[in-house]
Amino acid sequence: MKKIVFLFLFCFLMIACKKDSVDATNTKTLQSSINDMASSLNTLKQVKFSEALYILKTFGVEADGDVNELNALGKLIDGKKVPEIFALADQVAQKNGIDWSSTGPPSLGEMNIFGNEMAKESDPNDISASSLNIITKPMAVDSVLGPKSLQIVPRLVDSSGNSIVIEGEALETVLEVFSNGRRILTSKNLMLDNNFKGFNMRFAALPAEKISNNQIDITVSVKTTKKTFKMSKIGVTVNPKALLMPSGNPANNPTNVTADVATIPDEGVTTTETPAAATADPKTSVSKFLNNLSSKNLKGAYETSENPSWGSYETFSNPTSGFGAVKNINVKNITTNSVSSNNASVNATYDVIDKNGQTTSLLVTFGLKNINGEWKISSYKIN
Repeated sequence: MKKIVFLFLFCFLMIACKKDSVDATNTKTLQSSINDMASSLNTLKQVKFSEALYILKTFGVEADGDVNELNALGKLIDGKKVPEIFALADQVAQKNGIDWSSTGPPSLGEMNIFGNEMAKESDPNDISASSLNIITKPMAVDSVLGPKSLQIVPRLVDSSGNSIVIEGEALETVLEVFSNGRRILTSKNLMLDNNFKGFNMRFAALPAEKISNNQIDITVSVKTTKKTFKMSKIGVTVNPKALLMPSGNPANNPTNVTADVATIPDEGVTTTETPAAATADPKTSVSKFLNNLSSKNLKGAYETSENPSWGSYETFSNPTSGFGAVKNINVKNITTNSVSSNNASVNATYDVIDKNGQTTSLLVTFGLKNINGEWKISSYKIN
C-alpha cells in the first residue's frame, strides 16, 4: 500500500513540475518548457504548436542567424501559455500575408525551431532543384506616378530551367534589397506551392536618400532541408517618383499658412470680385490648386485649371485614377520659373498622402495660361 501511495505522489510531483508557460531564462529552459507544454497537447495540436513557433521565429522577430533568432523568440514568448502563442502566431501570419492559422489543418509539416540535423525520409522540404530564378514585374501602375510597386517572384528550377513542382512544402524565402552595397530592406515569406506570389515590394518602402542612381540590387534565398538556393538581380530600376521621401516641415512653408482656399459662389449669385490681374504671380493659382486638393475641394481645384489632359471633372476627381485619391498635401516650396503676358511656368515641391496613408514626394512643373485675366493651370508635369 505504501508503494502505491509513493508511486502516486511521485507521478503527481512529476506532473506538477511540468511547465505550462515558456521559460526563456536560457536556451535549455526554453526548449524544456516548450517540450513540457507540447506534451500536454494531442498529436494534432502538437503539430500546430510547432508550426506556430516556427511562424514566430521566422516572421515575428528581427535577428540574423538561428541562435539570435531563437534568443529573440524567447524574449517574445517568455511567460506565455499555449493559447497566447497561438494567438500571437495568428497575428504575425496575418500581418505577413502567410496562409496559416492556428485553427486550420497542419500545413507546414514538422517544424523544429531548435534545428533539424538531417532530412527525414519523408521530409517535404527536401527539394531537388538545380537553381533559383527570379521574375520581376512592375505593379500598381498609376497614370500619373507610374508603377508604385515591384512584384518579385522566385521559382526553383531544374537543370533545364523548368519550374520544380512545389506541393506540401513550406520553404522559408527571404528577400534582401541593396543599393550601393548597403542593405535597405529585408522581408520573409513561405513558399507553399507553385502559386507562390513572392513579394510585392512597394517603392514607398524604400527611402529615396538611400537609393543610388535609381537602381537597386535584389537577392532572394530559398531554404530547403539540405541547401539554401540564392539568386541576385543587379541594377533593377525603381520609380523615383514613388520612393519614400523625407517629409517637409509645414511650419516652415508660408504657402501652407497664407494661401487662400478658393470658394465656389452659389449658382445664380452675382459676384463683384475683380479677377486677378494677369501680372499677378502665377504661383498664387498653383497654391490655390494644391490647397483645394488638400482640403478635398476638388471642384475648386478643377476650376483653377484649363488643362485638356485632365478631361472632365468626373475624370479629374476619380477616386482611383484621378485626384480623388488624394487625402492630404503638404507643400514644401513653390517658385515661379518664368512668366510672360500669356504664359507662365511654376515649380512646386510637395508631399501627397493618398487615401491609403501612403506618402509620395513630388516635384511638379505647372504650365499656366492667362485666360480672361486669370492664371489657369494648362499643363502638369512630374519631374
